[in-house]
Amino acid sequence: MSELSLPYLGSIPNRLLRLYAGLVLYGTGIGLQVESRLGNDPWDVFHQGLSIRTGWSIGTWIILVGAIVMVFWIPLRQRPGIGTISNIVFVGLFADLTIWLAPTPEALAVRWVYLLAAVVFVGVATGLYIGAGMGPGPRDGLMTGLARLGLSIRTARTLIELVVLATGWLLGGTVGLGTIVFAVAIGPLTQFFMPLMRPRR
Repeated sequence: MSELSLPYLGSIPNRLLRLYAGLVLYGTGIGLQVESRLGNDPWDVFHQGLSIRTGWSIGTWIILVGAIVMVFWIPLRQRPGIGTISNIVFVGLFADLTIWLAPTPEALAVRWVYLLAAVVFVGVATGLYIGAGMGPGPRDGLMTGLARLGLSIRTARTLIELVVLATGWLLGGTVGLGTIVFAVAIGPLTQFFMPLMRPRR
């Protein structure tokens, strides 16, 4: 592949800025979706279920589960980057911070505002941190690692998310309309925001 055909990722400071802005925004989106109480995305149903059962915060479980998932990277021969390690720490921290700071709304309209803002934030955040090209998140790396064994990305993602969703629901995590909205909207939103988050030469 020629050098001219490689995507332009930007300077290192620019990539770091996009990486950490994306991780902060991602954690904020998780916190808002949890606070909406309309249903979490599959992984956060799981994190919330663990939180309910143990008394540890959702952000703590985001960090711990991310670190545990990294162990499964070893047999899959996945290589972490600075973005992978940063993802484990920063997303959980800012999810907890948002849950702590954001008022818990009672009005249904405000809860929907939280939910829709959360989904858009995660879409923008995904475009930012993936576009920075500094390593996938631990859960994304697990999916791509399984895909290298012969599964399609879609199949790997579906299987993993069904397992964590069902387990999280059994543990008491919130499943609802928000779960469906996230599942339907996040793909198109990410596809929309990815080109917009790319740096220009």
